[in-house]
Formats: sequence, C-alpha cells, structure tokens
Amino acid sequence: MQEKRTALIVGATGLVGKEVVSLLLKEDAYNKLVVISRRELLLNDDKLIVLVNDFDTLSSLSLPHTVDDVFCCLGTTIKKAGSQANFRKVDEEYVVNTAELALQYEACQFILISAVGANDKARIFYNRVKGEVEEKIIQKGFQTVHIVRPSMLGGARDEFRLGEKLGTWFMRLFSFLFVGKLKRYAVVEAKDVAKSMIRFALENESGVHIHESECLHD
Repeated sequence: MQEKRTALIVGATGLVGKEVVSLLLKEDAYNKLVVISRRELLLNDDKLIVLVNDFDTLSSLSLPHTVDDVFCCLGTTIKKAGSQANFRKVDEEYVVNTAELALQYEACQFILISAVGANDKARIFYNRVKGEVEEKIIQKGFQTVHIVRPSMLGGARDEFRLGEKLGTWFMRLFSFLFVGKLKRYAVVEAKDVAKSMIRFALENESGVHIHESECLHD
C-alpha cells in the first residue's frame, strides 16, 4: 500500500489555487493538506489544515507536519501590486521563502505556477521576474521541480479584471486560430492547470520538468 502524502499549498485563494485545494481534497493519495493563507478558507475538511499567516513573516512559521509536495500558486499582477517592487515581492520573494520553509520540512517536490514566456533574460519585466524565480527554485535542490507555464487563465475569479475578461473572451472567440505553435498562447482553464499540477506530482519523476501551456489542454 502506497504511503499517503502531505501537500503544502500557497496561493490557495487564487484562481488555480482554489482548484488545486478542491481537487486534492478528493485525491486519495493525499491525507493532509497544509494551506498557508492570509485569510481563512470557506472550507471544512478533516484533511485540511489552514495556517493564517502573513507571508512577510513566513520564516518564523512552524508547520504541523513534514511535507512531501509543494503546490505554489502564488502570483499577482503589477497593476494589483501597485509597483514593480511589490510585484517582485509576491512573485519572487514569497515564492522563494515558501521553498526555503518547505525544505526545512523535508519537501521533495515543488510544483510552481510560472507563466508562458518566462525567461530570466527577457526584456519584459514580468517575464524576466518569472524566469528568475524559476531559476531560483531550480537551484534550491528539490528532488523534483515541475514548472508550469500557463497562458491566459480561464475561470471564475473572486475579483473582476476587465482587461483579462476581455482578453479571455477575445481569445476564446478566435480559439480556432490557436493551433500548432500558437496553441501555447490559447486560453487554458484554471481547473485544467490544477489537474495537470497534481498529475505531475503523482508521476514521481525526479529532476526538473518544464511544462508549456499547450500540454495543459490535453
């Protein structure tokens, strides 16, 4: 009988993070989900442990269990963050600090949501930060790292983002154009991203794996 796993999830109130938690609650391979969140979740389950904590004080947090797999769904936009410095704080500092905390609790796998076009040499600030974070996580020494690079995400958000709403509507309308190499830029549903992250974790393949957006549709 396969030993049950413990998952650590951050970014659990976001579009993909909510789907990850929902799916992991139904996944028999996991018997404990430890969620670090700035606010309580509207969920109640015996498998679920929610630690309400500010990400600025993550290094002082104690986890109740050792960890097997980390599902990192943290992310914001420059507009929401208010500045490039605040964006980097959420998308880089908080992610790296999560990785360092997880390693203290014996985590083996780190599954990171990045973004299509991530590249630490990119001229575009957003893509460059995403690429820099990927490299920092790879260098942390996890047995397995899965980097997931979705394109624009589809799904029901708690907040209304006009630009993204129009963007996803437009891209769905012309979805027939996104074939071949362009499939990488097609809208991908948040639930499909979450399903893929869990599938990658359960494959138990060591090393660094980068998953581009087109593979998340299948």
